[in-house]
Amino acid sequence: MPDFTQIKLSIDGPIATITLHRPEKMNAFTRLMMREIIDAVDITDADDAVRAVIVTGEGDRAFCAGADLTPPENPDGTKAHVFSDPATVDDLSDPIVRDGGGQLVMRLFNSQKPLIGACNGVAVGVGATMQLPFDMRLASDTARFGFVFARRGITPEAASSWFLPRLVGLPTALEWCMTGRIFDAREALDTGLVRSLHPQAELMGAARALALEIAENTAPLSVAMTRAMLWRLSAEDHPMKAHRIDSRAIYRLSRGDDAKEGIASFLEKRPPEFTGKVSTDMPDFYPWWQEPEYR
Repeated sequence: MPDFTQIKLSIDGPIATITLHRPEKMNAFTRLMMREIIDAVDITDADDAVRAVIVTGEGDRAFCAGADLTPPENPDGTKAHVFSDPATVDDLSDPIVRDGGGQLVMRLFNSQKPLIGACNGVAVGVGATMQLPFDMRLASDTARFGFVFARRGITPEAASSWFLPRLVGLPTALEWCMTGRIFDAREALDTGLVRSLHPQAELMGAARALALEIAENTAPLSVAMTRAMLWRLSAEDHPMKAHRIDSRAIYRLSRGDDAKEGIASFLEKRPPEFTGKVSTDMPDFYPWWQEPEYR
């Protein structure tokens, strides 16, 4: 396992936990943290024993207080603007233009394992947007959120213009992003941004219980396919596109060993013992969205 410095990765049975680990900076986001989270998701995807991934922050103050805005130092010791970069380019298709939050979110979006957020405190800027591709988001009752970009003179990032309206509706997304105001955990719950609120001391236990419900009762292949299908097919412009993929998925998976085990365990009233592996046994048409006919 890599020697991470700004996150921690722990694996306990079927559950992996990624912890943002810069408590002295309220877990503020950096390019290094981005790369380490991506590496951690690569590890959890490749480990068939991992059935769900919890993402949280170190301490009880912050999940992630946004991007680290500490000004970098110039060679002469003076402070540079946080957005200054000597490698400025005019070509907007240059890879250097891609925002780090967006690169992270696209990797999270493509995870083959369920992602469960345990938001343990302040989550603003990229600290809020990185949670949008999580499949379920739990929060402490003291958590606070903010899509504060307009107050910093920039725009929403991390593909949040795609994710946020899908989760909370366009009117709420517009209000939050145009005002940039900080809002509390109750508002996050009422608008559907988070699934449930918990006392700080109970948050990780609730997240782990949810992860175990997935790990102990469902087939890994089924969950990986379901995640990919719901996130992608809900954005298609016609249900026939979903019907095509649904049909292929049911056809392939229903003829596999996991489907036989699912039925047998139900009839025999016992816990299932699924053997399908995400690393080797995904259906032959996965990932379908990379094929020219679906682009």
